[in-house]
Amino acid sequence: MTRVVVPVRYPLTDHSERTLSEAVRIAEDRDAALTVLHVNLYHHGGEVSRADLKRAVEAEFGRVPNAMYVVRDGFLVEETILEEVAAEEADVVVIGHKQAGRWRRALRKLTADPGVEAYLREKLDAEIVTVGRD
Repeated sequence: MTRVVVPVRYPLTDHSERTLSEAVRIAEDRDAALTVLHVNLYHHGGEVSRADLKRAVEAEFGRVPNAMYVVRDGFLVEETILEEVAAEEADVVVIGHKQAGRWRRALRKLTADPGVEAYLREKLDAEIVTVGRD
């Protein structure tokens, strides 16, 4: 089954809601499983639970078919997202335009190491969809 991953902020911002809306649409169009991902940053100290994330998404969108809610802890959002995308062998990653620049910088930094570049090429054969402003 196709897997779509969408990283979001919690609480959901307007931008996260637009990004999530596009990810839900893509998952429905492709009959795909959807992973809604939030990263708890160690240095921010806040803890969001899977239940919190699921409640927030379902309050906005209703029950989302084939959805899985994942909360990961990490130091850097982009690297934690990459780890999740690789672990799930995602086919599509939907990110917001604000996240796109940070995502590109993280990829450039990581791909400077030939071993990491080979790993990413092997593990991240995912289509990246960027959601712009409305």
